This record gives sequence, structure tokens and C-alpha cells, in this order.
Amino acid sequence: MKKEFIDRLIKEHLICQTCPSPSEVANFFKELLGLLYLDFAKTPLTNQEMILNEQDRLKATFDDLLSRNPMNAVLGVEKMCSEFFEYLPELYDQLNKDIMAIYEGDPACTSRREVIRSYPGFYAIAAYRIAHKMYVQKIEDLPRIITEHAHSLTGIDIHPGAKIGASFCIDHGTGVVIGETCEIHDHVKVYQGVTLGALSVQKEDADKKRHPTIETHCVLYAGATILGGETTIGAHSVIGGNTWITRSVPPHSKIYYQATMNNEDGGIDKLIFKDFAK
Repeated sequence: MKKEFIDRLIKEHLICQTCPSPSEVANFFKELLGLLYLDFAKTPLTNQEMILNEQDRLKATFDDLLSRNPMNAVLGVEKMCSEFFEYLPELYDQLNKDIMAIYEGDPACTSRREVIRSYPGFYAIAAYRIAHKMYVQKIEDLPRIITEHAHSLTGIDIHPGAKIGASFCIDHGTGVVIGETCEIHDHVKVYQGVTLGALSVQKEDADKKRHPTIETHCVLYAGATILGGETTIGAHSVIGGNTWITRSVPPHSKIYYQATMNNEDGGIDKLIFKDFAK
């Protein structure tokens, strides 16, 4: 290798020599899930002493991960660590509501335990909720690493900056994309291949709301694409598969494509809108 190229590599490796690797961050996430749920634990935690010891060990690990990035030191590592672990009871309640939403939303599911053990939607949502807390705390690097870890395993891409309400259900999940400024209210169900994304915007628009709002009790079927920061799907709406939506629809709407016969080319797709509240 030429010296100029070697110098470039050295410069790259000197950027943050102490920063934790993605694998270390992913391991912390998995061990944290193990504290909350037996199915991810290496050893069952069957008494108070074991729970507290594991919590203390994870706190020390988290403190170390935070301390090794100089950007986190500016915000105060000890305070960030304490605030995050104080959030665990709330996180646990949120995740249990998500578990019930997935269980009740899928007739093929036989138990809550099955959701925890085998549903990619739960794993991705758990990663999002943990990462979102860190994102709100302005913790550097860790939030995106955690959600991308889940993305790599499940095919579900949720930006940690998204705002997602209670009882969120992702069924099947492969190919789901939820953007940074997306807002999803309570009791929303999303199927595989759904994109909640942005219209083409400039880099300087990064601080603006670029992704849609999904109000309560909506169902988004497979392949639906909903784009734009000003796009709102009204409460109790059903969005059919493979639809393309860039404008708001009112509550109690039903949007779907319907193939109709045409004498010239044999068939066309027609977008159908129904207000089923009337």
C-alpha cells in the first residue's frame, strides 16, 4: 500500500479510538432484554438479589459505553445512565402493551410467550423503544446502532427518532420502513412492506417534519406507501395493500386499489376511496 493511503487509514482509525463497536452496543441491548424477559436471559433471574445484581452490571456496562464517546461526556454520563435505568419500569409496561397488541392482532399467535420468543415485530419494537429513549436523551451513536441491529435481523427499519404510541403491532414485518419524523398514535397495526417515508427533500430540510402522521386505530396493509410530513391518515382508517398516498385522508377512510377492465389495454388500476363512517 502507498504511504498516502496508509495515512488516510490511520486518520480514520484515530477518529474515536475508544468508541464502542456496534457489536458491543448490540450485546448491551440483548442483555437488557434479558433483564426484562427470560427468553433473552442467559440465566433465569429468580430472586431480588439476582435482579439487582444484573441491573448493576448492566448499569456499569452502559456507563462504560457512554463514557467512551467524548460527545456523551459533555451531557453528563452519570445523569444519562441514571435517567435511562429509571425508565425501565415504563419501558416494560410499554413493551407488554405491544406484546398484547401483536398477540390479539394475529389469529395464528397462540400466546404472549410466542410473541416474545419468535416475532420479529416485537424484537424491532423493543429495539426502537430502547433506542428512542436514548435518542430523546441525545445520547450519541447508540440509538441508531441498536435500531440498525434489529433492522439487520428482522428487515424492519424504524428510526429511533420516530414517535410511536402505545399498543403498536407489526405483523410479519419484513420491509417495514418508519422514518425519523413519523408520528404513530395508539393502537396502530402495520403489515409487511409498509413505508412511512418522506417525499424527496433537500438536506437542509432535515429539521422539518418529513414523514406522515398515523392516527389511532389505523390498519396499514402490506406494501402501502405513505409519504410526506403533511400527510395524516385519520383515525380508524384502513389503508389497502400497495397503495401510494401523498395526501391526507379523513378519519374512518378506506383506501384501496381495484383492478377494472378496459377495452383498450385489458385492465387498469383505480384508486378507491370510501368513508365507511357514513
